[in-house]
Amino acid sequence: MTFIEPGLYVRNGFAEGPLADAALSRAARAGQILDELQEQAPTLTDSQLRDGVYRALRRFTQEQPPTRRVDSLTALIRQGVRIDWPVSDRLPCA
Repeated sequence: MTFIEPGLYVRNGFAEGPLADAALSRAARAGQILDELQEQAPTLTDSQLRDGVYRALRRFTQEQPPTRRVDSLTALIRQGVRIDWPVSDRLPCA
């Protein structure tokens, strides 16, 4: 086991601890938001859809997502392309 910082350590190539759990939780919630948006896309305006994609990415990264990424995902969802957001039960660590 390698200690990274309080609340985060690496064991067998996976991050563990409360900080890793929080990251996995954020990723799962971002995926839920994207799934909901894809279901609701036909009833949303373009700005509502874009705002939802922005919120999902912001939740995942905890930073302002690049405008191109938000616009790209919004366009794909609008075109009916299904965006999969798989989340594992463990956080791989390089």
